[in-house]
Amino acid sequence: MDSAPTFALEARGLCKTFVRGRWWHNRLRHCALENVNLALQQRTTLALVGKSGCGKTALAMCLVGLEQPDRGEIVLNGQSLQTLNRPSAIAVRKEVQLVFQDSGSALNPRMSAMQIVEEPLVLCGKYSRKQRWDLAAAMMERVGISPKWSHRQPSEFSGGQKQRLAIARALVLQPKVLIMDEIFVGLDRSIQNQIANLLMELQQSHGLSYLCISHNLGLVSQFADRVAVMDKGRIVDETSSSDFSARAQGDSATVSTPCQQRPSALGTSAGA
Repeated sequence: MDSAPTFALEARGLCKTFVRGRWWHNRLRHCALENVNLALQQRTTLALVGKSGCGKTALAMCLVGLEQPDRGEIVLNGQSLQTLNRPSAIAVRKEVQLVFQDSGSALNPRMSAMQIVEEPLVLCGKYSRKQRWDLAAAMMERVGISPKWSHRQPSEFSGGQKQRLAIARALVLQPKVLIMDEIFVGLDRSIQNQIANLLMELQQSHGLSYLCISHNLGLVSQFADRVAVMDKGRIVDETSSSDFSARAQGDSATVSTPCQQRPSALGTSAGA
């Protein structure tokens, strides 16, 4: 009998509604997530695509613990996070890290590159100063940033280098799952390809699982193993990247399913 596939991260029936406004009669309710079910297999890349405002970032925030879902369950390596007490949940959540869309805004401009990368180790509180330095320097070098540049501030780096710093910071705690929110936006095509190649190398060497949120459908089809399509807070389709690419290419000839309509609406590039 075949064993069930092992998932690195699962969302089961997630619901999230945001409320705006101070007074009860003036409040606006926005349903960002509605019964979202998503499963990321071990050591694979799942791309999440959809129109702006469809709930992709809200889902990412819930998965890393920056937002709490109203209902549903998040399962990490077979363990439900909702059943854990706060200290245990914090410890487990280190296994999931997020790389934000705008690395320039996400990196503290007053910190040096070394301080930025080692900060998660400082917050962890389990490492000596020398251990933090060694781990951060090794991770910087692994992503292609020379430790000789450790004193530089974010403003002294290019867009691609800032993104590498953000990746190094996310990986320094050695997580198993990396969630990336539009990390290719604002980078020219050659830099996008360099970052994608780096991520694939890191995935192989560190056994990582990726959830990649992106509008760049061309890059997604090459980078991801599977593609999930989100619309109005729901997952409306999930397929292999090869099938998704074939649907996108055939969209101009026929429009018969929601997934076939979506590529033309989103565009094919993140824009350099």
